[in-house]
Amino acid sequence: MSGVSAAEAKAIAGEAWAYAFAPVALYNTMYAQAIDAASPSYVGGFNRFRHYDRLATPQDTDIVTPNNDTPYSWAWLDLRAEPMVLSLPAVPERYYVNQWFDLYTHNFAYTGVRTTGREAGHYLFAGPDWDGAVPAGISKVFRAETSIIGTLTRTAVDGADDIPAMKAVQAGYGLQPLSAFAGTPAPAPAAMPEWPVWDEAKAKGLGFIGYLNALLPFMAVVPSEAEMFERFARIGIGAGRPFDEAGLAPALREAMLAGIAEAGATFQARAAKETSSAALFGSRAELGADYIYNRSCGAALGILGNTKEEAIYGSQQTEPDGTVLSGAHRWRMRFAPGKLPPVNEFWSITMYSLPERFLVPNPIDRYSIGDRTPGLKYDPDGGLTLYLQADSPGPDKDSNWLPTPRGPFFFAGRFYAPKAEALDGRWALPPLEKVG
Repeated sequence: MSGVSAAEAKAIAGEAWAYAFAPVALYNTMYAQAIDAASPSYVGGFNRFRHYDRLATPQDTDIVTPNNDTPYSWAWLDLRAEPMVLSLPAVPERYYVNQWFDLYTHNFAYTGVRTTGREAGHYLFAGPDWDGAVPAGISKVFRAETSIIGTLTRTAVDGADDIPAMKAVQAGYGLQPLSAFAGTPAPAPAAMPEWPVWDEAKAKGLGFIGYLNALLPFMAVVPSEAEMFERFARIGIGAGRPFDEAGLAPALREAMLAGIAEAGATFQARAAKETSSAALFGSRAELGADYIYNRSCGAALGILGNTKEEAIYGSQQTEPDGTVLSGAHRWRMRFAPGKLPPVNEFWSITMYSLPERFLVPNPIDRYSIGDRTPGLKYDPDGGLTLYLQADSPGPDKDSNWLPTPRGPFFFAGRFYAPKAEALDGRWALPPLEKVG
């Protein structure tokens, strides 16, 4: 890194950290699920599904802010050798969605009830360099910017008695290489790289550069980012390049760490004010001119959230004075008459501890509450009051109780297939009221 001043290194490191935040956070999940066979989250490698047949509990920690509405099915596809074909069954009634994301965390494609309907079909997923022929029987072709992609598939379940029927739907989700689907000779497989072992502490410092460099061979430089990557190269960032933090001159190393710290503080201050996910998840185009911040903020608040047309997420992260919400107090959320969440599918509010953003253990094993919660009581005027607190609000209110931890907490409202008034901002999640 000769010729780079400390001031330049500081600025570039901060810019690169902001750029890499979402892809590096995603690498954490990919490493656990597709690479590390010793991980309890391991799905079996690339190009296969792993289905979960139960709702999440506090023991599920492979992704932050897991939902408690729809059991997950995960798959990671390596598209370097050839495309993969997704086969979907006919699903006459149940809600399901296959969210498809690239290594940037951009949601570049959707299949499922809202987008491709309830009929059976076959869908081809191709990487950026594929130029082959599309065989008969393919319903639609999706092209990705990156040669490794993933799906976070969600399949609705209505209580424990519904799990066998839900599992039957999951079993109908199929993946196969294009050659197998078309009955043609398979190409030679692509060589698997030596993936760096995930280290959380390392990723939070200058080690993020090593993880980004490991991902970049699968992420062709976008023309609009070429000049930015020329700057990044000055501090050792590039596809497949080794990065030796210990070999940095002390002044440069300290400057780069200072740049990361400043960028992180600026980011956290801005992200703490977010109350809606509408701008934070989507394709590169949908994320807009501020796509780097938007995808980073989405990754920080709850990585791999849905694009707004599929689901909107709402929250309140602090009290009006900026204090983090805490279960040391009692809280109430009141939906006024006619102001219940406007959705075409269903909605829920899920509770998480901070800073972990995992589900909260509690005496009634309730991790979310919503319109499908058995016994939910509506107010006499047609409104709805929810109680968010660590202890029971009383036998007459327990039906509407969402337990909090006793310390800091974060909650996420999920509104599936939102109606127009939720999409355009005419409806918003009501603020919490402190009642004790």
